[in-house]
Amino acid sequence: QVQLVESGGGLVQPGGSLRLSCAASGSAFRVYNMGWYRQAPGKQRELVAAITSGGSTNYADSVKDRFTISRDNAKNTVYLQMNSLKPEDTAVYYCRGSLFREYWGQGTQVTVSS
Repeated sequence: QVQLVESGGGLVQPGGSLRLSCAASGSAFRVYNMGWYRQAPGKQRELVAAITSGGSTNYADSVKDRFTISRDNAKNTVYLQMNSLKPEDTAVYYCRGSLFREYWGQGTQVTVSS
C-alpha cells in the first residue's frame, strides 16, 4: 500500500508562483510513474503533468512553459513548480502514482485570485 500526501497549496495572486509537493510512503517510489492532476468545480479531473520512473515528462498544453514537474527519489517526493499562475489554474490538485495499480493523494487546494 502506497500513501501519497500533497502539500504546498494556497492562495496566490495572478502571476505568482507555488510549489506543490507529494510525499510517498514505501520503498518502491523510484519505479512508480507519477503525475499531477487537477479538478476545478464543475469540471472533470484532468492531467496537468506527469513524470515516468525514468524521468520523462509530459504536460497539458495549458501549463506548458509555466509548470515543471520533477522528482527526488531519495526523498520519495514529486514536485510541481507552478509559475505565472492564472485564475483558471484554480483547482484542487491531486498527486497520482501508478505501477500495477494507481494511488491518489487527498488533494491540495490552489486558488489564484487577486
